[in-house]
Amino acid sequence: MIDIERLRNDLIDYFMGLAYVLSPVAFMNVAEVEKADDDKIMEIAINNGFNIENYLVKTR
Repeated sequence: MIDIERLRNDLIDYFMGLAYVLSPVAFMNVAEVEKADDDKIMEIAINNGFNIENYLVKTR
């Protein structure tokens, strides 16, 4: 199980950082992440080099 909300928040932070440093076009990525479903969030994360294993929910 993946912590999608943590992943979503990290993606938003990532794209916001890019927008301030590189290009305002990255703000469009923020909007996409905000409205994306769980599968799309994981796709965006993988395409941007995020390690999905870092977002696995640890069970006891």
